[in-house]
Amino acid sequence: MKVLVAVKRVIDAFVKVRVKADQTGVETANVKMSMNPFDEIGVEEAVRLKEAGTASEIVAVSLGVAQCQETIRTALAMGADRGILVASDAELQPLAVAKLLQAVVEREQPDIVILGKQAIDDDSSQTGPMLAALLGWPQATFASKLVIADGRATVTREVDGGLETESLKLPVVMTTDLRLNEPRYASLPNIMKAKRKPIDVLTPDELGVDVTPRLEVLKVVEPPRRQAGVKLAGAAELVAKLRDEAGVL
Repeated sequence: MKVLVAVKRVIDAFVKVRVKADQTGVETANVKMSMNPFDEIGVEEAVRLKEAGTASEIVAVSLGVAQCQETIRTALAMGADRGILVASDAELQPLAVAKLLQAVVEREQPDIVILGKQAIDDDSSQTGPMLAALLGWPQATFASKLVIADGRATVTREVDGGLETESLKLPVVMTTDLRLNEPRYASLPNIMKAKRKPIDVLTPDELGVDVTPRLEVLKVVEPPRRQAGVKLAGAAELVAKLRDEAGVL
């Protein structure tokens, strides 16, 4: 069974994001970049499937600038077998990403496609469902458990009311939630081995996909600063403030 995992290069989760002076976006120059945390979970799940003998090959796919090869190398160091970079300097919005992934999937013919449920930079949470719709495949989003057996994927999903279990016929598109697993750290020997693993480079034109942005960002601004909290002496003072200042009592 072949597993295709999409990995996105984003600003590191522990870096404070700064808005550009012209408010056209966030500052990425000289900023530490990493793999999207939800995509790390996807890579880990694929590696676990291979270690269990369920998967035979893992292909890591990233889309964007040349530096995305670093993100692919991270996936290769974690255990992926080879990588594919769809190189583009254009702004890739969710629909364009889904169409590019559709083209890659049609070339690679995987049995399961794993994506993070969302990227921490735009929080769109759209690419997985869009990809499933374009492919006409069943989808399982927000997965917290995955079992593959007898040509079917049994997925436990996190929903507002608790958990939901679905049985889906392969091939399938799945997006990962936080509680699916805990990603491993790549060891130094595996990092060195990853440098020798192949990465194929494609372009949107080769895949026949138009990546022209359909949405325009008008302005990016930081959220307003919150007022500092105050310590109160007791419940009586709290009630007084709620009555006299907040006017809620």
